[in-house]
Amino acid sequence: MCGIVGIISDCHRVARPEIESMRDAFPYRGPDDAGIWLQHDGRIALGHRRLSILDPTPAGHQPMLDEKAGLVIVFNGEIYNYLEIREELLAHGATFATGTDTEVILQAYARWGEACIERFNGMFAFAIWEEERRRLFLARDRLGIKPLYYTENQDGFYFASEIKAFRQVLPDRPAVNEELIDSYMSFGYVPGENTLFQGIRRLLPGHCMVKELAGGPPKVRQYWQLNFSVGPDRGEAYYLVKARSLLDDAIDLRLRSDVPLGIFLSGGLDSSAVVGLLAPRVKEPLKTFSVAYDFGSQFNEMPYARQVAKKFNTDHHEIFITPQDFCDFIPQFIHLMDEPVTESAAISLYYVSKLAKEQVTVVLSGEGSDEIFAGYDLYRYMAVLEKYFRIGGQGLTGMLAGLGAKMLPEGHKIAKYLQLGSLPIEQRYKGISTYEERYKKRLYRDEFYTLCNKQKDRAVQRFLADLFARTKNNDVLSRMLNFDTKTWLVDDLLIKADRMSMAASLELRVPFLDYRLVEFAASMPAHYKIRNGQGKYLLKKMMEDILPKEIIHRKKMGFPTPLKMMFEGDLYGYARDVLLAPSTRVNAYFSRERIEEVLQEHKQHKMDHHRLIWQLIVLEQWLEGVLK
Repeated sequence: MCGIVGIISDCHRVARPEIESMRDAFPYRGPDDAGIWLQHDGRIALGHRRLSILDPTPAGHQPMLDEKAGLVIVFNGEIYNYLEIREELLAHGATFATGTDTEVILQAYARWGEACIERFNGMFAFAIWEEERRRLFLARDRLGIKPLYYTENQDGFYFASEIKAFRQVLPDRPAVNEELIDSYMSFGYVPGENTLFQGIRRLLPGHCMVKELAGGPPKVRQYWQLNFSVGPDRGEAYYLVKARSLLDDAIDLRLRSDVPLGIFLSGGLDSSAVVGLLAPRVKEPLKTFSVAYDFGSQFNEMPYARQVAKKFNTDHHEIFITPQDFCDFIPQFIHLMDEPVTESAAISLYYVSKLAKEQVTVVLSGEGSDEIFAGYDLYRYMAVLEKYFRIGGQGLTGMLAGLGAKMLPEGHKIAKYLQLGSLPIEQRYKGISTYEERYKKRLYRDEFYTLCNKQKDRAVQRFLADLFARTKNNDVLSRMLNFDTKTWLVDDLLIKADRMSMAASLELRVPFLDYRLVEFAASMPAHYKIRNGQGKYLLKKMMEDILPKEIIHRKKMGFPTPLKMMFEGDLYGYARDVLLAPSTRVNAYFSRERIEEVLQEHKQHKMDHHRLIWQLIVLEQWLEGVLK
């Protein structure tokens, strides 16, 4: 697990301090080693920071060269099946000087070219410079577990693991992409390839890119697409055995490490499943780590985590967070995330990552299970609404939604679902973290609201429309799972996981996102994911003989954060100071008077606005960092 950067320029020589300043923008991504490589004529520069996991000796130093093939690589991530690929390459006459997966990528690229990425099972973002062809090849893993950003100006092409690296070398601070503020307010993050920085883009998951030194725009292509086409039902026994086999193998592959390893244990089904499946495979007790707020049982999963830890005899460690801890970390959270992402659980993840780093360098988590096995309640609600829409049609459902709006108070849950039920799935479903659109109209300054309606970001709209278009012949659950896998999972959950774990110099591995398991789950009929109103049916069935029933069937929590209570009490003054100061940046887009109304309604228990308040705080703090 590392950090990578690079510059390619056909108009000037890259200075050593340029690439060094980019590389050192995120020292926490690689505290064990750092390196740079400058091409002989100075047109290419690559930089790397290393967190040593496989072959931690100096032999694994990067950038790594294959002088015979004329290749240089910088690599962030892990190729879990590198030993199998290495054996195949040895059979073809390859020789290896290190025990790293980095060298395996180099040798695989030398033999198979770009097609090598289709052989890799892992989480990765890497760049390879080809001296003979004078071009740079970049690739990102199928699910987007590891990040990769790029930008281009008149001086050259730049790439990095984090956006903050670009700010070290670009002549001007990137401007705010104001069109995307509306997307941020809708989702709590910005989906797709564009970011809130003008001109800075993400390489999308399952995509690769070629940038020629001779010039021209980078050529991007998709090398992997998740397919939700469901074949004949092969029976529950088949899906149980196959899914268990794939998950077991995914966990086995993620045990490959030359450094200590542990598990994040919330006490929920997903992380408990990882503990339950892994415990029999190791000789020493597993090290497990949990985090909670001391705000009552609804924010404290420790009793469940302790139950699992006791059952499997783990070496268990805990940390509790206070409102002051949360507040103190917000500026660093904004800095680490680069872009505003309304994911308050990220702060819990940082603190438990710090705790884990005291004992281990690699951790496993249950991330991704909900998106492949349908674990969120919203999936069930939306499936019911789809039946309601198909029976009544838009005419009847629209009439009922109108009646609900007139007869029920603003924000009433029934009125909300009547309104949703009047829309087709393409308009109704906007992902797990969707924010209600009516709040935007209330908060936006009139001129900004008009601008947003006139100039909606077309790239985001096309990206989202294409997600639904690709699955138009699939069942409604598959359409939602595909949407969340390409948006919420990658641009919220996995970004959070990468940034917070790497901030503690900790590698986080996610066995549920082994692409083979993801593909298999996508091919399963929907009734093996949701049955009798029960989400994650197959996974729960799989764990019946391993986990206690209380763990399998308890209500999902997932790093719960008591924002509602904190903004009513300890953090109310903080929220007012941030959002109502005369110099507040969000005043350019939002009405100060309306923000004050929201704060007061929340304080007085008239409405629960905690998500909205947190969303505005994150945006304000981010704008302050960008514009100051």
